[in-house]
Amino acid sequence: MKNIPVIDKSILDQLNANGISYQTGRARRSFSDFKLQIGTDLLAYVLKKVTRKYLDLKPATIEKLPGPRAGRKYVLYAHVPFCESLCPYCSFNRFLYQEDRARTYFRNLRKELQIVADLGYKFESLYFGGGTPTILVDELVETIDLAKQLFGIREVSCETNPNHLTPEILNQLKGRVDRLSVGVQSFDNTLLKQMSRLSKFGTGEEVLRRIQDAVGVLPSINVDMIFNFPSQTEEILREDIRKTIESGANQVTFYPLMSAPSVSFAMDRAIGKVDYSREPAFYRIVNEELSQVYRPMSAWTYARKDITMIDEYIVEYEEYVGVGSGSFSYLDGSLYVNTFSLSEYDRMVNSGRMGISAIRKFEKHQQMQYRFMMELFDLKLNRTQFKQDFNQSIESSLWLEMLFMRMMGAFSKTSKRDLLRISPDRGYLMVVMMREFFAGVNILREQARQALAPNERLMCLVNDKVVS
Repeated sequence: MKNIPVIDKSILDQLNANGISYQTGRARRSFSDFKLQIGTDLLAYVLKKVTRKYLDLKPATIEKLPGPRAGRKYVLYAHVPFCESLCPYCSFNRFLYQEDRARTYFRNLRKELQIVADLGYKFESLYFGGGTPTILVDELVETIDLAKQLFGIREVSCETNPNHLTPEILNQLKGRVDRLSVGVQSFDNTLLKQMSRLSKFGTGEEVLRRIQDAVGVLPSINVDMIFNFPSQTEEILREDIRKTIESGANQVTFYPLMSAPSVSFAMDRAIGKVDYSREPAFYRIVNEELSQVYRPMSAWTYARKDITMIDEYIVEYEEYVGVGSGSFSYLDGSLYVNTFSLSEYDRMVNSGRMGISAIRKFEKHQQMQYRFMMELFDLKLNRTQFKQDFNQSIESSLWLEMLFMRMMGAFSKTSKRDLLRISPDRGYLMVVMMREFFAGVNILREQARQALAPNERLMCLVNDKVVS
């Protein structure tokens, strides 16, 4: 390998002490990979500090969201926080399923949808997340039908679990849901057992057959996968990728394993401690293998030809309205967070209010940084639109961020004047960026969960331990 720099032995010793392997003469990694490692470590450190500062919420006193602004497009997000079992790595607002509470919740969700409609909002797209939205399919169907009636929605995405891929459920979703996202995480039985998913959702082989049978019933099936489990080897990862392709799924989302303080104990006990030093190599495998069959739609989402729907509603639309306990809204530079308490949500909605409990107004520079991050996660950045929206060029307003990205060789040489594209070998930068952003959001969720009443906290059991 040519042009490998000579590095002092004392520096090599320090790098090796920090888990970075680099040899003079013949490097185990190319200098480009070495630079990427240093850059992503720095990026993670800075984002960890900045994100936690930016996401400092204040109590909200407003009863409803502000109304829509003319000419703007919004997406609607609905949160259904009930699961049959709780995964040790998940920090979303979720509770163990109880049918009576879930039916009451769906009724309240429809009441909040009506409040949003009265504000004058219209949406083209609706995304149901959780939790497990399909946990009561009759209630879900009624909610979808109402949303379409109220808002003129043309496209519905919904999350589910493998055990809900039954003809009975799929037939009720047909004509209502355009994209069904199935939480698989892994096809490896050992990993599934560690996650307490094997007995509940079936073996990897059974899950694979269910997905194959579901493909074609709805317009698009997405498979949600996770890489970098502590006990996941390269061989297990490659087999997961092979089975993902074999499933025939129209779209694949391969997330890095992410944790949060609130679930770290349960996760460490169930599946082990996350080793982030393996993440770049595993991501490279995912990207290289999937790119043979799928095309990248974002840093961790891949779609087959002619598929345009993606798994991240916050990427497709910068502004969004959230309904349901634990949902988020982002409107005109402000973040609104709904209460995580089911009883408080019930009280608020039935008094004619939305469930808003906290708010954070971002300054203009912070809004620019948010746009910068979200668009680049989508692997491209529209410089012309940025200047039009903020009345400043991205080079002048975010000069430090742009300098870092250029030093890292992040932008493709095929980028055009008005459209910057992420270089195919620098997508991992965006993975780190979003991983740290979501880690910051998880801190918000943790704070909200700590405020729950004791009886609701008992519904947050993970492997017999209360998530607090």
